Amino acid sequence: MDIDPKIGLPNEASVFEEIAKGEQKVNVSTAAKRYGKLVTLVSGFDKTIDVKGVAKALKEKLACGGTVKDGVIELQGNHKKQMVQILGQLGFTSVSVN
Repeated sequence: MDIDPKIGLPNEASVFEEIAKGEQKVNVSTAAKRYGKLVTLVSGFDKTIDVKGVAKALKEKLACGGTVKDGVIELQGNHKKQMVQILGQLGFTSVSVN
C-alpha cells in the first residue's frame, strides 16, 4: 500500500471515497411519475462519489429497479423509511428525508 507523502493517507481511491461519503449531505424524496407511480429520488452526491456503485448497492438491498440520471438516483417505489438505515450502512452519515 502506497502512502501519499503530502497527506499521510493511502493512495487508494476507495479510502478517499469513504471520507467523502461521511461529509456528504444526501437528500431523499419521492416524486410521482407517469400513471401515478412513485419513485424515490436520492440526490446531493459530490463528483468524488461513485453514484452508479451506490445505485447498484441500493437496488440490491431494496430489491427494486432504478437508474441514475444527471447524478440523481431514481428507485422504483417508495423507500423513504428504509433509506436512512441503508445509506448509513453504505457510509453516508448526513441523510435528510423530505
